Amino acid sequence: MTRIAIFASGSGSNAERITTYFADKESVIIEMFLSNNPTAGVIERGRRLGIPTVLFDKKTFSKTNKIVDLLQNQQIGLVILAGFLWLIPENLVKAFPNKIINIHPALLPKYGGKGMWGHFVHEAVVEAGEKESGITIHFVNEHYDEGKVIFQAKCGLVSTDTPADVARKVQALEHIHFPEVLEKIIATI
Repeated sequence: MTRIAIFASGSGSNAERITTYFADKESVIIEMFLSNNPTAGVIERGRRLGIPTVLFDKKTFSKTNKIVDLLQNQQIGLVILAGFLWLIPENLVKAFPNKIINIHPALLPKYGGKGMWGHFVHEAVVEAGEKESGITIHFVNEHYDEGKVIFQAKCGLVSTDTPADVARKVQALEHIHFPEVLEKIIATI
């Protein structure tokens, strides 16, 4: 049995997609959602899906072991970042080596790093005139978007695509591939 904790800062569409994907799989339990944003849509999704949601602040996350202790006490086997915007502190990375997985809305190493999330990524892709974008699923280390790449998927872009168009294309890839890639990783745990 693999217990999963999902961190999200925004709407939580990937958290919901992962939860529904694994709902009928007895070997996986989505134990909790965690968020740093008290107005995040993931909180309402958690209520609707019956998933407990834990809110925390920057100090608790970065300067204490409370989140690590919570995850370990719940016997979490895999930590998923699904639109979570803060840098993961060293104590959490060390407590869950190669057990923290992030999805990034671009083809890393392009358009990664601090401040490159959501619409900022898509705006940069459009401004650069890229012919493709996509997703990168990767292990998390102590640096933004620098962990070992697990999987990438691409989508074509046309010159008339707006950042919103790119966002829709990328999110479609996220919803298709993220749960499937997680399932393959879980099978190796």
